[in-house]
Amino acid sequence: MKILVTGGAGFAGSHIVDRLIEAGHEVVVIDNLFTGSKDNLNPQAKFFQMDINDPSLHDLIEAERIEAISHHAAQIKVPLSIKEPRLDAQINIMGTINLLEASRKFGLRFVFAASAAMYGTPEYLPIDEEHPMKPLSFYGLSKKVDEEYIRMYGEQYGLSYAILRYANIYGPRQGRYGEGGVVSIFLEQMIKGEELMIEGDGGATRDYIYIEDVADANLIALTSDRSMTVNISTATQVSVNELYREMKRLTGYAQEAVHGPARIGDIYHSSMCNQKAAAELEWKPKTSLAEGLAKTIAWGRSVYGDQT
Repeated sequence: MKILVTGGAGFAGSHIVDRLIEAGHEVVVIDNLFTGSKDNLNPQAKFFQMDINDPSLHDLIEAERIEAISHHAAQIKVPLSIKEPRLDAQINIMGTINLLEASRKFGLRFVFAASAAMYGTPEYLPIDEEHPMKPLSFYGLSKKVDEEYIRMYGEQYGLSYAILRYANIYGPRQGRYGEGGVVSIFLEQMIKGEELMIEGDGGATRDYIYIEDVADANLIALTSDRSMTVNISTATQVSVNELYREMKRLTGYAQEAVHGPARIGDIYHSSMCNQKAAAELEWKPKTSLAEGLAKTIAWGRSVYGDQT
């Protein structure tokens, strides 16, 4: 299968590209390199530096004979979405519609990177797919709106799709953005031997999922013919304090963290149910937190040097 991965030079997108190529698929990547990097690109992928709102995108999809789209290009910075909601909507909503139009025109399978951010404050845990959607930011709202468009394209035009609602992804190549970004922040500070600050009391929990498990979910979703909306998660809660202790053990970090003020508006506890993904996608996570952190730390040492 020939698959277009949008945002394929970014953190999650580049790992998905790697997994698809490993499985024998042809991959075309488009990325505007606003946050992505050519260093993340798989050399076997065909790359075009292009924005998802580019008017010539449909021509490229037709010329390359694309058969499916994995849509991971997005504006992911929550503070920026609050500061500039129009920009957030232009990228996350209008860009997605442009890709949906291409999928409708050419009859393509469409896999979408959704987010736990659209759930808002949990009313119960673990969060399942029927949980109310009450996003707390324009970023979360844009993901919710995208989902509604995708489902309506399915109803109106017969679009075949998979909406994958990610928990807090972490792993090699990650930047500092998103909930999983705490792993990359701690990683750099620990390897460099810098002072590390935990926001609040460290008791806040998140559902951390390793990027290779996410890439596996995308591979399955792209080759399925069922339309679905599923959480991609571990269904477990890990506190910031637990994460810090495990990373400290694995890196040999010698200092003690200091505690600073909690971020205003942060959700305190979160985890996502993955039973529907197991049933409908026949997927479940394989990587434990210790295994995923060890792989991430090994990558971090190659980037930052082992200074502990």
